[in-house]
Amino acid sequence: MFGPLLRGKKVTLRPARENDAEHFVRWFADMEVTRYLNRRMAVTLEQERDYLKKIGESKDDVWWMIDAEAKPIGATGIHRINWLDANGTTGIMIGDKDCWGKGYATEAMRLRTRHAFRELNLHKVMTEIDSGNEASLKALERNGYRAVGIRREQTFREGKWHDRWLGELLRADWEKTQA
Repeated sequence: MFGPLLRGKKVTLRPARENDAEHFVRWFADMEVTRYLNRRMAVTLEQERDYLKKIGESKDDVWWMIDAEAKPIGATGIHRINWLDANGTTGIMIGDKDCWGKGYATEAMRLRTRHAFRELNLHKVMTEIDSGNEASLKALERNGYRAVGIRREQTFREGKWHDRWLGELLRADWEKTQA
């Protein structure tokens, strides 16, 4: 499902629109953008439209486009939500390279996390990133995520194996930071 409109100071999280698929085609064609993503291949417009349709109909995902500087710059979501155990896996991508390093991902994560705990009533959110993705790691840590493990030599990229950092945030820990 698409998440509701969430406004921050720098970014707005919003439901997808029909023309948003075009942005992903452009972003996913750039190997620098996809460097740390699970998907490192270009996509067709039809594939991306199908993905947006599928995610919009999902009962176990909540997904948003990220807007900043009056344009779409990326996407974020909570995936594989286990409603019984009240947890889900988060992810984010800033596809517009001109918007890297401006704090947009940090704020998008903050809005997403608040929604996860306050609106979806989740107990825990989890994530996994390439260990070399320092920008994402800093943004996650600013939002309270803590390391719970490393998947050693999990991904093969640029001719060598890379570890994956596993992180999670419990609602109780997050609530302490909101007082």
